[in-house]
Amino acid sequence: MSVHLVTGGDESIVRQAAHDLVHRLVGDGERSLMVDEFEGDEYELRAVVDAAQTPPFLTETRVVLARDIGRFTADELTALVTYLGEPLPTTELVLVSVGGRLPKSLTDAVKAAGGTTTATTPPNRATDRQAWVATRAEEHGLRLEPPAVAWLTGWLGEEAGRLDGLLGTLVAVYGDGVRLGRADIEPFIGDAGGVPPWDLTDAIDRGETTKALTLLGRMLHGGERHPLQVMATLHNHYQNVVRLDGRDVRDKKGAAAVLGVKDFPAQKALENHRRLGGSGAMRAIRLLADADLDLRGERDLPAELVMDVLVARLSRLGARR
Repeated sequence: MSVHLVTGGDESIVRQAAHDLVHRLVGDGERSLMVDEFEGDEYELRAVVDAAQTPPFLTETRVVLARDIGRFTADELTALVTYLGEPLPTTELVLVSVGGRLPKSLTDAVKAAGGTTTATTPPNRATDRQAWVATRAEEHGLRLEPPAVAWLTGWLGEEAGRLDGLLGTLVAVYGDGVRLGRADIEPFIGDAGGVPPWDLTDAIDRGETTKALTLLGRMLHGGERHPLQVMATLHNHYQNVVRLDGRDVRDKKGAAAVLGVKDFPAQKALENHRRLGGSGAMRAIRLLADADLDLRGERDLPAELVMDVLVARLSRLGARR
């Protein structure tokens, strides 16, 4: 087996790289049986070495993940360096360090053990940095057009840690293997200044995905609305459409009587029902229900990612019909 050292200056990038590495090492195995993880200021290196020297149980390999390895001094690393002189063949040891320089005794021991070192810090030169962004996108299953890569690199600046979150959003919305330009990416960046909720619902109704996502970003950031507030707006919007299903409503006055609202929102609901139909409206409600569960912790996803995907899917639902 092997030893892996993951380093870098941005904690979010380093953590993502370590997560991806452990995921590959575990493969189809049972993580709870295979992985021993050490993190924080309390654990001691002796415990890491003991775990690395322990044969696996009910699995072929054991993965030992030790974060914040850079907080230990050269003297404190003696036990670990000694272990690296003769590592256990059934252990995959993953050492993670954010910022600072590691003692030479550790890096030399990793190299002597035949280990691999992954440096996640983005390059400084503009062209190299663009290549790094393009590579990260390809690793997520996306193909970015060269102008989009250049623009995105400039937008990131020194905050390279924001890249993986953005790429995750793009994959969730567009899927794998898609070629994207700047126009496809910009809506997910957000913008300043709040907007009224009907601007968002109007854009969704028209199937204008790019505009809808831009407006959502402005509502969440410039308008400082909580995602659950936006969810409530969207739920009320589609609930009115569902309530018209199966009713013999021919005009806005009939819709207003059924819904108990004024003529203008009643007309909107009636138009949406004619556009979506009952099945389309129910599909929208199911999308809202799934997103609501995700916002409340059903899946470990960022709230903004959940809202981006929801709005994109709702607007596409209207566009398809």
